[in-house]
Amino acid sequence: MTMGEVVLAAKITHVPSIWLSINPGKHHGIRKPAEVGLAEVGRRARERGADTFVVADSHWMNSMSFHINGKARHQGSYASHELPHFIQDLEYDYPGNQELARLIGEEINAGGQKSLVHDVKDLGLEYATLVPMHFMNRDGDPLEVVPVGCNIYSSIDENRRVGEAIARAVLRSDRKVAFLASGSLSHQFPPNEISSQYLDKISNPINEQADRLVLDQWTTGRIPEFLAALPAYNERFTGEAAMADTGMLFGILGWDKYTGHGEQLCDYFPSSGTGQVIVDFPIPDGLKA
Repeated sequence: MTMGEVVLAAKITHVPSIWLSINPGKHHGIRKPAEVGLAEVGRRARERGADTFVVADSHWMNSMSFHINGKARHQGSYASHELPHFIQDLEYDYPGNQELARLIGEEINAGGQKSLVHDVKDLGLEYATLVPMHFMNRDGDPLEVVPVGCNIYSSIDENRRVGEAIARAVLRSDRKVAFLASGSLSHQFPPNEISSQYLDKISNPINEQADRLVLDQWTTGRIPEFLAALPAYNERFTGEAAMADTGMLFGILGWDKYTGHGEQLCDYFPSSGTGQVIVDFPIPDGLKA
């Protein structure tokens, strides 16, 4: 059997204002750089031969265990229960990969953690998968999609081990995987009464300062320095879904042994108080066939 490989690993944005940006109305075009950046990630994935997206979806929030959506086909129409005025009538139809989902579950369990793989009719996709897929996975035959949930009570170290398990599973498979850590940087929302004033603002200037330090660490290759502070960054800057997607991303890349420099694909931007970006991380040799 051909050995699988991770061909792309990226930290991406999925904010609902991107969906507003492509629809008619007063917010049309407000997230054009993010639209372009997400499309570029999709282009790179196909250019590198990817046949499957594995998405750490920080809006598929789990409270117990680690969960993988192992359906053979993801099909439906989506409206956000959180922000139905932002996202509604989002039609989708993507193939899944049951075998890769099974392997990911096996490897998470082999690493001493509990995982569950699901083939459930009414288990749909969440918008941290759907918004990126709209830009990355529309042209030609769609690539397979395997969503991985993010446990909101997990630790950074647990998610490091989940990322390592995903990497092992990919190597056991015959798939070429683009891994997407779909979540924000800082994730502090403003108070409800003033939230409408923050569509294009950060909730607190210190959050943007911390986010920009993280981006500097990523793009200059100071990954061990970033990882040493990641638990505190998650705690103090209101990590989205425990920053589980970020923990998985660097677990896949090799954690503090990773020597690559991230490439930023859109300017940092605030959205509803939170910090957003797209960064592509070069793949280390150990993840290649």
